[in-house]
Amino acid sequence: MRIVSSLLSGLLSSADQVSPPLDAEAHCDLPCGVYDPAQARIEAEAVKSITERFNASDDELFRTRAIVIREQRAELLKHHLWVLWTDYFTPEHLAAFPNLHDVFWRATKKAGEAKKTADVAVADDLLNQVAEIEKIFWATKNA
Repeated sequence: MRIVSSLLSGLLSSADQVSPPLDAEAHCDLPCGVYDPAQARIEAEAVKSITERFNASDDELFRTRAIVIREQRAELLKHHLWVLWTDYFTPEHLAAFPNLHDVFWRATKKAGEAKKTADVAVADDLLNQVAEIEKIFWATKNA
């Protein structure tokens, strides 16, 4: 494998000398179209739905499973928010939306709170905060 890697590296270096690679410019990791807050919203909706179903059940086994799944969904939500926050949004977006860091901080903290409570109001607030992020996202995406 090492020999193949060495040969490939040498071949690519030779090709670069004949025709240097072009620089690609993008404001994010990949060309636009990759990032979307939809998955964060789906996870927030799942947290709310699971919380409602948890509250409606008397089955202890179901409730235990619901807690585990709600925690997983909330953690996935935090992941999707962090990807948007750290990979999509730029200093230019922050200049246009000076509250951007606070919006993300509050949403990720609320996702953590939603993992620990059966209060549907917390899940509703989480959905509202994700909606605020979606609004900012689409304002920057459509600009």
